Amino acid sequence: MQAILPQNSGFLAWRLPLSLDAHSTAHWLNLMSSTPAPIPRHSTHAVRVGHVTVGADAPIVVQSMTNTDTADSKATAAQVAELARAGSELVRITVNSEQAAQAVPQIRTQLDRLGVDVPLIGDFHFNGHKLLSKYPDCAEALAKYRINPGNVGRGSKRDEQFATMIEIACRYDKAVRIGVNWGSLDQELVVRLMDANTASANPQDTRQVIHQAMVTSALDNAQRAEQLGLAADRIILSVKMSGVQDLIAVYRMLAERCHYALHLGLTEAGMGAKGIVASTAALAVLLQQGIGDTIRISLTPEPGGSRSAEVLVAQEILQSMGLRAFTPSVVACPGCGRTSSDYFQKLAQDIQSYLRAQMPAWQRRYPGVENMSVAVMGCVVNGPGESKHANIGISLPGTGERPVAPVYVDGEKTVTLKGDHIAAEFQQLVNEYVEKTYGGS
Repeated sequence: MQAILPQNSGFLAWRLPLSLDAHSTAHWLNLMSSTPAPIPRHSTHAVRVGHVTVGADAPIVVQSMTNTDTADSKATAAQVAELARAGSELVRITVNSEQAAQAVPQIRTQLDRLGVDVPLIGDFHFNGHKLLSKYPDCAEALAKYRINPGNVGRGSKRDEQFATMIEIACRYDKAVRIGVNWGSLDQELVVRLMDANTASANPQDTRQVIHQAMVTSALDNAQRAEQLGLAADRIILSVKMSGVQDLIAVYRMLAERCHYALHLGLTEAGMGAKGIVASTAALAVLLQQGIGDTIRISLTPEPGGSRSAEVLVAQEILQSMGLRAFTPSVVACPGCGRTSSDYFQKLAQDIQSYLRAQMPAWQRRYPGVENMSVAVMGCVVNGPGESKHANIGISLPGTGERPVAPVYVDGEKTVTLKGDHIAAEFQQLVNEYVEKTYGGS
């Protein structure tokens, strides 16, 4: 007997014998665990932001933003360091006052003393032209400026104030993100496009006009920046919206019309599961199409919650899609009636926390360890199979099963653990596997 997918199923048809010998099983497991073909990336310019490259063939960069008062240099430096250690490769800080601008060089100095070399991005609105002009040390300490075209100025002052910021970026050779946000979209542009749409023989709906306004604002301002002397490879664009379908639509439109590096993010994503799901739904579609060079997940933290949660979500999106690897992945079953004990859940949680905690040291000592997979399974149904797929895995006993836990290493059963110290013994086996596999000679 053979299992066959229909030819018209949308997948390549395959035939797998229901009874496999050991050689065929090993071949099938290797095939299933092999690295998938890379997703073709939308062609963009490579932009240097400090020591980090955004765009072109560079890995998709994870970034985040502080929520401290930047004028409090100590608190801001501490949060930047926390975000960087969690894996944020760029960190944005608000620069909204003279006190904040004066604090930026101090923050940079404190980070350098801590050995945290993450590039800092200055987020400017309304008075950025004044702050960058008055505080050159701030302009120099930042690796990139974020400019919102809708908040640069009004009327005749707008072009002058935008030009001032771009000229300063050119003077200090800084990258610039021209970040259009639907909540602060240039109203003069919107009115102009709405009037033109009304007069059109085939008018679009309002949503489509807003999409067009977002993209037009980004591209017009990028072109203006180039006219002022800022090179295309110093420009990053974003067109952030809070609706998933809106975000997908505007970034597709933008990618079709330019080769600037693109920053992805769903603005005002929200709290908890809602924010995570909405951001993932939007960004995954775009990333799968090769659109996006750097991402930020704009989560509203729980009161007193860690800001670094948004960094972990960004990493998980990229790692789940096979676009990057940051930490060994832990595969764990959801549990069912066969797993009345929560032992496997605790072990999976402990192993995942342990792996993340080791990564700062392991990244230096064990190159490639971030690609390792670990399975913690709760019963005999899928346990052995999933454990064989992982680099190292354990299949714990479910309800009513023999109180033993076989361990598989690279598809082969090695030992069977039993007794009261299964968790500690399995963690030790993981350590031994890392040392043997990634420790080199």
